[in-house]
Amino acid sequence: MKKKRSAINELLGIVARLRSPEGCPWDREQDHRSLRWHAVEEVYELMDAIEAGDDHEMEEELGDMLMQVVFHCQLARERGAFDFEDVARHIAQKLVRRHPHVFGQVKFKNVEQVWANWEKIKRAEKQGTRHARPSALDGIPKHLPGLLRAEKLVKKARRAKLAAEPVKSRKTTRAALGRELFDLAAYAQSRGWSAEDALRAETRKRERAWRRME
Repeated sequence: MKKKRSAINELLGIVARLRSPEGCPWDREQDHRSLRWHAVEEVYELMDAIEAGDDHEMEEELGDMLMQVVFHCQLARERGAFDFEDVARHIAQKLVRRHPHVFGQVKFKNVEQVWANWEKIKRAEKQGTRHARPSALDGIPKHLPGLLRAEKLVKKARRAKLAAEPVKSRKTTRAALGRELFDLAAYAQSRGWSAEDALRAETRKRERAWRRME
């Protein structure tokens, strides 16, 4: 009896076929750069499915994200750089290495200690390479949306004791904050400004100041 092919091997074979001379013209002309924004779009579509609580859509969007991973792995395989097995092996090893409290004998009392050790391991992994992260503020993707990037930068700065906790107002609620942010975006639009660009500029300014403090 012929052994049934695993779903992941079937997908790997399909993508390889799409990229072959007998495959699809569109797939054959793609490269890593041309596909990069497709991956971003798929992530946002998955977020929509998660927020809608739609399992059917989640399954489909996760498949679309997996397709992006497999496609990039096929492109890399053709270049002799790496393949899907290499990627899967790398993330498996990294998860074990960064969870010594699960796969080793290390014990932590709380989540903060887990995070602190995670960052310590990350820095050690990249030490001496071109991906080294000497600053506590390193490692934030530059293409994140402006507000999300600002939030991550502030979080890292606080953990590194570079930024103080803001003065809390009893009147400020989550809903009120949302209204303020929306009103600021609307005001910027009325003046012909980009609220996204303005926030990005301020985030870069704060980041430079905190890096000088380090």
